[in-house]
Amino acid sequence: MDHSGRTMLSDKVLQSHGGEKPHIWSSLEGGSRIDIGKQIFCNRSLNMRNIVAIGFDMDYTLAQYKPETFESLAYEGTVRKLVYDLGYPQELLEWTFDWKYMVRGLVLDKKRGNILKMDRHKYVKVAYHGFRELSKEDKVGTYGNTFIRDSFDEPDYALIDTLFSLAEAYLFAQLVDLRDNNPGKVPEGADYPRMYKDVRAAVDLCHRDGTLKQVVAKDPKRYINEDTSIVPMLKMLRNSGRLTFLVTNSLWDYTNIVMNFLCAWHTLDGGITFNAKPGFFLEDNRANIFEVEPESGMLLNTDNGTPMPQVGSTSPKMLPKGLNKRYRVFQGGSVGHLHKLLSIESSTQVLYVGDHIYGDILRSKKVLGWRTMLVVPELEREVELLWELRDTRKQLRLLRNERDLVEDRVHHLKWSLKFESLGDDEKQNMISSLGELESQRDQVRLAHQQAQGDYHQKFHKIWGQLMKTGYQNSRFAHQVERFACLYTSQVSNLSLYSPDKCYRPSEDFMPHEFHILPS
Repeated sequence: MDHSGRTMLSDKVLQSHGGEKPHIWSSLEGGSRIDIGKQIFCNRSLNMRNIVAIGFDMDYTLAQYKPETFESLAYEGTVRKLVYDLGYPQELLEWTFDWKYMVRGLVLDKKRGNILKMDRHKYVKVAYHGFRELSKEDKVGTYGNTFIRDSFDEPDYALIDTLFSLAEAYLFAQLVDLRDNNPGKVPEGADYPRMYKDVRAAVDLCHRDGTLKQVVAKDPKRYINEDTSIVPMLKMLRNSGRLTFLVTNSLWDYTNIVMNFLCAWHTLDGGITFNAKPGFFLEDNRANIFEVEPESGMLLNTDNGTPMPQVGSTSPKMLPKGLNKRYRVFQGGSVGHLHKLLSIESSTQVLYVGDHIYGDILRSKKVLGWRTMLVVPELEREVELLWELRDTRKQLRLLRNERDLVEDRVHHLKWSLKFESLGDDEKQNMISSLGELESQRDQVRLAHQQAQGDYHQKFHKIWGQLMKTGYQNSRFAHQVERFACLYTSQVSNLSLYSPDKCYRPSEDFMPHEFHILPS
């Protein structure tokens, strides 16, 4: 264990494969050590033997989009909608997008035009107005009122909790700067909340008219990462007796193109697809459910998922010969239909894998009681950097301890100078010692702050570590810990573990335990 009390993985476990592709667990070479960037981390015990069905989201879960092309496409489409549909100036068309600038876990303050990063207690630690960093005084003055704690939720704030939101957050910051510097160039009456609303409207327009999906469908390889582990993973899960299903908010035509690019899914042995999010997760949802004929895309009437005769026919329409009859696709429906089709007796028998804290994980866990796994693509680089910088972290702890020690000595000397019994010489010596200690304190504080800033910039030049804000867990990390039973960097990391594995969390430690644990 390190001095913080957290269990450290051994060098053997954390060593890289040196570029060697990890082996599927079910293969002859499987069962070997797993790179830290590919590991599955556990917040709550989960015994896979109790899991009957495993479900997946599609976008940013099974389908990992390339941010440098897909997010840029989303950004450009949104800008065009703002200019041609919502009356923004033509100069927006010349703007460029830095896809590395924004990160998940940020919060947009719509009223003030600010972008915030906060810790798990909702204290704002990093704040920008557009692209200008707020001073400590402005930050504390705006968000430091301890008598009125803001919830930082809708309608005044927007949460950047999905990778789809990064482009719109960047564009919002650009519009804030435009309005501040050239207020006459934005539409009349467009304050910060109105500009955010316009950005959201432009994004929705891109999705509604198919602007994004039509481009991706023409050249999936340009926008989606290929993952050759998906097919072996799905086959391993099916061979272990698990049922599999897909729940997505994309309609059948786009889902079919993406999934065939990833894994030629119609050749897989079974599975059920619901094109029904987000209403799918509402248990009392009475939405109609239609079966999709995969070849034509035609919707067929069903009786709660059971085939029924179409108008003018006396028997249910059968799927064409040659199609996998164990493979079914539905439009609409709800979780109740899924449980019935898969004969799920208890919600805890379902593991759902998604990338969206609120849209996938929170809803499926809190509303339904499903077990959950969150996919965090950024995690792979983050944990690899943590390993590389482990010595720096130890040095930061030592600097912090030294800073605390010197500050305590300064406080004690200042207090001691109040005693009237002190002689003049003794008092003069203490004043001299106090000056030296205060100088040492300032040096240590500066060294610690500089080292901590340099450390966080190794992860991201603006926002630092994804899962940390200073020494506290970030708000995003807190949400991951609260709502995700498991979390990992890629969905295909499931293929590196036994389908019957019992995942167990590491031991929790409180601050009073840190310094009394055996080393």
